[in-house]
Amino acid sequence: MPVPTELRLRRAEKLLEVDFDDGARFVLPAEYLRVESPSAEVQGHGPNERKTIAGRRHVGMLGLEPVGNYAVRILFDDLHDTGIFSWDYLHELGRERATKWQAYLDALHRQGLSRDP
Repeated sequence: MPVPTELRLRRAEKLLEVDFDDGARFVLPAEYLRVESPSAEVQGHGPNERKTIAGRRHVGMLGLEPVGNYAVRILFDDLHDTGIFSWDYLHELGRERATKWQAYLDALHRQGLSRDP
């Protein structure tokens, strides 16, 4: 499992930069991280319970809290703070960003929802 060598929160730009020990480097927008949060609010409690979170275009990040040696909790400015982003999940979000983002946009469209608040 790749491990981050550095996490940089660019609060003004609403971005999280993550460098991994395998050489991968990802720049992840706050909105993307918020709508893909590993929390039960987003993922539900089972495979068919995933929720599409709308209205988060302008969400930002207030801070990061380490969780042991394996994850980080992201504190979002919409007060969401229950998602624990493991190193593996952050790497997956970076690798699969284009696919996951398009799936999110498609889900918004299907459900008649918007990225805007």
